[in-house]
Amino acid sequence: MATRSTIMDTNSFRAEHADGLDADVRKLTDKRSKVLGESYRLFYRKPVHLVRGEGQYLWDAAGDKYLDVYNNVASIGHCHPAVIEAVHQQMGMLNTHTRYLHENILNYSEDLLSTLPDEIDRAMYMCTGSEANDLAIRVARSFSGGTGIIVSQEAYHGTSDLTSGASPALGSGQSLAATTRLVLPPDRYRVDAPDLGAWFAAQIQQQIDDMAAHGIKFAGFLADSIFSSDGVLPGPKGYLQQAIDVVHKNGGIFIADEVQPGFARTGDAFWGFARHDVVPDIVTTGKPMGNGIPVSALLAKSDVLAAFSDEIPYFNTFGGNPVAMAAAQAVLKVIKEEGLQEHSRIVGGKLLAELTKLMDKYECIGDVRGAGLFIGFELVKDRASKTPDKQLALDVIEKLRDNHVLTSVAGPYGNVLKLRPPLAFQESDIDWLVGALDKSLASLVG
Repeated sequence: MATRSTIMDTNSFRAEHADGLDADVRKLTDKRSKVLGESYRLFYRKPVHLVRGEGQYLWDAAGDKYLDVYNNVASIGHCHPAVIEAVHQQMGMLNTHTRYLHENILNYSEDLLSTLPDEIDRAMYMCTGSEANDLAIRVARSFSGGTGIIVSQEAYHGTSDLTSGASPALGSGQSLAATTRLVLPPDRYRVDAPDLGAWFAAQIQQQIDDMAAHGIKFAGFLADSIFSSDGVLPGPKGYLQQAIDVVHKNGGIFIADEVQPGFARTGDAFWGFARHDVVPDIVTTGKPMGNGIPVSALLAKSDVLAAFSDEIPYFNTFGGNPVAMAAAQAVLKVIKEEGLQEHSRIVGGKLLAELTKLMDKYECIGDVRGAGLFIGFELVKDRASKTPDKQLALDVIEKLRDNHVLTSVAGPYGNVLKLRPPLAFQESDIDWLVGALDKSLASLVG
C-alpha cells in the first residue's frame, strides 16, 4: 500500500470521492488521472474548479465566489494590476538570461538587499524556493566543510534531491538524507519549558552531538522562522537567538527559509526572522516574491557565499530574467506603497482576536496563535489532554469549502488550520472567515 505523506495527502481528493462529484468536475478529475503523473494531488473531497482571481477572492467555473485564506503565492493579491502591467511591459521588450547586462536584476537586488541586515549583501536568483534551498545547502557545505543539516521535525524545504532529503513533511515515503537530523519544533502549546529558547537551543546541540558521534560534520540549521509546516509556531519574539548562537559555536550557519514568513507576512517585520532579532547567514525566498511569476532568491553574507561562489560558477537559465525581476520589483513596490507590512500587523491582530473569541464557544479549539496574516488554529479532542483531532480538522476544512472559504491544514498531526490569506485580505473579510468557521464547527460539534 502506498505511503501517504503529511502535507500532500492530508487534505486531498482521492478516488473513493469520485462518485459524489457532478459530471463536469468528474470529467476533469478523470482527465487529470489519465494525463498527469500519479504524484499530483488535488485539494478537497470535492475539488474546486477555479477560473478567476482578484485580490483575496477566487471564482469557480459556476461563478461562485470564494475567500482565499491559504494562498501566499499571490502574496499581494490575485492578478494584482501592478504585476500584470510590469510583466506585460517587460515581456514586450526583452526576456533572456543573466549572462547579458540588464538593469532590472541590479536595481531589484539593491532594493531587496536594503530590506535586510547590512551583513547580508549578496543576491543570487533561481525560479523556485526548492532551488534556493538546494543552493543554500550547497553553500553551507562549502563554507563549513561539513554535510550535516538540521531541520525541524515536520519541515518542508523543497522537492529537489537535496531539499526533499531535508523535508520530513513529505512523509515516510520520502527518505531523509543520512546527513539530516531532526529537532522537535519550538511549540509553546505542547512544550512545557520555562525558557523555550534554551530548550530549543539544547535540541540543536543534541543533534549536532549525534552527528559528531556518527562521523558527520555539522554544516547548518535550515528553518522557516514561523515553523509553518510544524503547525504555525510564531513563538515569543527573540527566542531563536540562543539556537543560532549554538549553530555558530559549532561552526555551522543559519539558513532562514523565508518562502512562507517573508515579504511582510508576519506584520512585525518585513522578514520572519527579523521578529527574533537574529541575523541569518543565508536567506532564501520564493513564492511570494513574484506574486505568481516563478522567481526565487538566495541572499547571503558575502564571506559565507564566497566559499561557494569563488570556486563554482552558477547559472540558472530563467533565474533573474528581466520579466521575473520586473514582477518582483512590482511586488516590492506594492508592499511598500500600500503599507502591507503594517496592514498585515493590524488586520492580522484583529483576525487573531476574533478567532480567539471562538474558544469561549468551542472546547475543541485548543490554541489560536500567529503573527500578522499567518495564523494557526489548532483543534483537539479536549483541552486538558491536548489530544490532536485530525478528523475534525479535515471535516472543518471541507465545511469551510462548502461555505466558500479555502484553506488547509498543517502540523505533524494534521489538526492545525493554516490561515494564510493573500495580504490583500481586509478587515471586512474577517466576518466571512470567522462566521464560516463558527458555522462549520457548530454543524460538526454542536
